[in-house]
Amino acid sequence: MDPERTGPGALSWRLSSHPITLLTFLAFRVSSLLVYLFGLLLFTDSLVMIFIATILLLAADFYYLKNIAGRRLVGLRWWNEVDPSTGDSHWVFESSEPGTKVINATDSRFFWLAIYAQPLLWFVLAVVALFRLNFIWLPLVAIALALTITNSLAFSRCDKFSQASNLAGSAFSSGNLAGSIASNMVGRFFSR
Repeated sequence: MDPERTGPGALSWRLSSHPITLLTFLAFRVSSLLVYLFGLLLFTDSLVMIFIATILLLAADFYYLKNIAGRRLVGLRWWNEVDPSTGDSHWVFESSEPGTKVINATDSRFFWLAIYAQPLLWFVLAVVALFRLNFIWLPLVAIALALTITNSLAFSRCDKFSQASNLAGSAFSSGNLAGSIASNMVGRFFSR
């Protein structure tokens, strides 16, 4: 095998630190799209069956990504809390402590690719439904877009929060604030 294709960060599930988590995550990501597409084309004309199956798979994907895959694959987790006295809602972001968890490059690449690709695919399906004048499918696609975009935005914000926390923590612990900020900014810029 070519070493470049099997090196760190390659898109091979065999290089994953958590292959079962990764494969389950990818199965949930793909299954709702496949049920929607193949349900329309091959299996049934029943809107209700396709709608229910797709919604259940989207809900399972949302839960699994938010609570299990994000934490195990990239060390990130988020949730929304509501203050009972005021009714205000705020997002809470959690990341693994720097140095306690090494993020596998393959897991990270699969995670971020899948998290951004799925909303794009659902958007394409929404455009297709509009052009084919299949307005009955738009509520399902809108729910899929809402769930996938919510997870994408939340994990993106969680990642930014994590990077900012790591940057601030390393800057204050090293003593040389300006040098640490500059080296972390340059390191983040060139590492991706």
